[in-house]
Amino acid sequence: MSADAIITARNLKKRFGKNEVLKGLNFAIPAGRIYGLVGHNGAGKTTTLNALLGLTDYEGELTVFGRNPFAERHKLMQDVAFISDVASLPRFLKVRELFDLIEDIHPHFSRDKAQVFLQGTDLKPDLKLKTLSKGMLAQLHLAVVMAIEAKLLVLDEPTLGLDITYRKRFYRRLIEDYMTEERTLIITTHQVDEIASILTDIMFIRDGEIVLDMETEALGTVYTQLVCGSDKADEAAKLGPVFSETRFGQSVMVFENVGRDKLAALGEAATPTLSDLFVALMQRQSAIPGDK
Repeated sequence: MSADAIITARNLKKRFGKNEVLKGLNFAIPAGRIYGLVGHNGAGKTTTLNALLGLTDYEGELTVFGRNPFAERHKLMQDVAFISDVASLPRFLKVRELFDLIEDIHPHFSRDKAQVFLQGTDLKPDLKLKTLSKGMLAQLHLAVVMAIEAKLLVLDEPTLGLDITYRKRFYRRLIEDYMTEERTLIITTHQVDEIASILTDIMFIRDGEIVLDMETEALGTVYTQLVCGSDKADEAAKLGPVFSETRFGQSVMVFENVGRDKLAALGEAATPTLSDLFVALMQRQSAIPGDK
């Protein structure tokens, strides 16, 4: 594990009754990184986040800023903030009441900063959240996020339910106005390609196990997607793809640690998108009963 990691997990496990949700995860997350945590529903993402945030106990070793998150959660929250999707904002509150609530919850929330971020918008203190449009909710959500001085910010589906315009605006402002070398972001999302350009690292979880944990810049040195005609499909298959399917009469294959020059001789070779890689790696053991 990296000596400068702010989060380290060794053999992290979690059971609910007989169901083993996390099956011995090992990972390290340094400061100043933007991690994408991706997996199907039920894969273990939320349980992993809950363990990091001190919301559930676990087996194995886990430290966040050198602390045991479950035993020292009250101290950990000095440096950590967790923001779920916009749908989780309590709609019965007014904007000023929401700020009151967050001030009580997080010691490093700045109402003044939040109000600065809302300058020039139509969001007023006495507006009820249930009357806000999706765009106004996105603005409010972003103001809350950026007004918290936290070293680790965990965003769980932060733009769920918003259209693409507001999603892109949310992430752009988050990176431009919030992210620093001292801050770390962990983001879970189903629109993985949408945030691919801002991620420094990607982690795929399948059925309680990590199947990929890598810097996004390194993906192209390991994985290649090949699109070839039916005349080259058999030859390509002999090179051992980790995934293969047919699209519009062409074979699409994903390879791991196979020379790109060799593949380019058979068709169009390129780095797979994160969503294509997700499909490829998540289906490698799709025949296992109960795989999620």
